[in-house]
Amino acid sequence: MIKIGVFGASGRVGKLLIDDLKATSGVSVSSVYVRNNLDFSIDPSVLVTSAMHSFLNACDIVIDFSLPEACETLLEEAIRTPKPLVIGTTGLNTHQLNLLKDASELMPILYATNMSLGVALLNKLVYQASSALKDFDIEIVEMHHKHKKDAPSGTALTLSESAAAGRGLDINKVRVSGRDGNIGERKKDEIAVMALRGGDIVGRHTVGFYNDGEFIELSHTATSRNTFSKGAIRAASWLINKEAGLYSISDCLELE
Repeated sequence: MIKIGVFGASGRVGKLLIDDLKATSGVSVSSVYVRNNLDFSIDPSVLVTSAMHSFLNACDIVIDFSLPEACETLLEEAIRTPKPLVIGTTGLNTHQLNLLKDASELMPILYATNMSLGVALLNKLVYQASSALKDFDIEIVEMHHKHKKDAPSGTALTLSESAAAGRGLDINKVRVSGRDGNIGERKKDEIAVMALRGGDIVGRHTVGFYNDGEFIELSHTATSRNTFSKGAIRAASWLINKEAGLYSISDCLELE
């Protein structure tokens, strides 16, 4: 039985994660980290604590769906108490990403901006399409609920990186995330990533390849957040016995 610690249990995915763990064989919730009190009931056998050291010691592996600042704290503590980590928190800044890389030298870490099988495959298709359709303009549009704090979404940024990699481009030099005013014509290598927010949209990502006379659009729509929690559980079961290193959801799903 794999004992899983849930970090970010009060979030939108966190409670679903606890429910899905109950329904999944071979795994169990052993500890939950909270800054304040949980707003839902939980099995009394589960350790609910605000002490990071106790939280880590009570589990075999951690699944994190929190906020960037909280994830940073988790990584700092895990460097002192190494533990396999599955991290689904998005919006990490450069320092936090570097901290994640440093931590992965001491423990196995799977980091994914999206835990779904469909998005993992979409990234592969985007890479292939970008490489094959050299003269097509690339535009990415993502849609999420009105409560999402980071924009563009981590998934959209990962898709833009896949598109840039397909053409050997540096995404930091070609990404555009807004257009306003008399900005002139679209640049040839531009990769646009636009964010829409509203209602309760779980997540929709569309990568379009546009040329004179034709276009192709590749889309993924998440209709339930359980897609992410179940994907994270699958990732944890895969990661638990891996050597130290930084892994992706594609590694877990063995997508070549």
